[in-house]
Amino acid sequence: MTQPHATHVTPGTQDADGTPAGQDPQGTTPAHVPPDDLRTALAARLGGAARAWLDQALDEAAAHPGTHGPISVWELRLAEAGRRCGPAHADAARVLVLHAARADTEALTRVYSQGTADERRAVLHALPHLVPGPDGLPLVEDALRTNDTRLVAAALGPYAARHLDAHQWRHAVLKCLFTGVPVDSVADLARRAHGDDELARMLADYAAERTAAGRAVPEDLHRVLALTEPAPPAPGTADPHGKES
Repeated sequence: MTQPHATHVTPGTQDADGTPAGQDPQGTTPAHVPPDDLRTALAARLGGAARAWLDQALDEAAAHPGTHGPISVWELRLAEAGRRCGPAHADAARVLVLHAARADTEALTRVYSQGTADERRAVLHALPHLVPGPDGLPLVEDALRTNDTRLVAAALGPYAARHLDAHQWRHAVLKCLFTGVPVDSVADLARRAHGDDELARMLADYAAERTAAGRAVPEDLHRVLALTEPAPPAPGTADPHGKES
């Protein structure tokens, strides 16, 4: 694996089969699909040679987890995944290899720090399947500091939704708006944004800055701002002033 250079991927970029970058053909990402289901779905889409390669790679990873020598055999398979399975399926294949290898936080950090941008993205997708606590947050935080929109999108999956604190999460949402990453990439957006007055203030300030500069306000900003509004009281319940709605 080689040390990557920072890259910027234009939002809306598609893989060779027309799939949006970073998604599988069903419009989901590997972070959201249980590994067993992911393997079944991926195997159904791969040709015979690619499916045989995947089966062998997963068997090797399961038989030789962890690190053996300067680089483990399953790390070599991560580097091959794009060529063997095609770019549309490489993320899923890499996540499955990491899962089969039972990669812990140390191994994931090594792959992330030494890997290509594609391998880094796979590590981010694998976090919710492999790291139960917040130990993987430094990888999420690093990805959110980049200008690679595919890394930013991958960083904001279910793992970030569970473990990023409110301050970091709000700034991650703003990062999406700054860089053009669709807010649909932000896992659990509606729940975390609901009733968040500080996020609403930040969004309003950003909208005001763009308006003052004569620039358009992203439609996604209005979507998130609407999510920050508290739900109206149910009919028949009293408001804070004692009046029924």
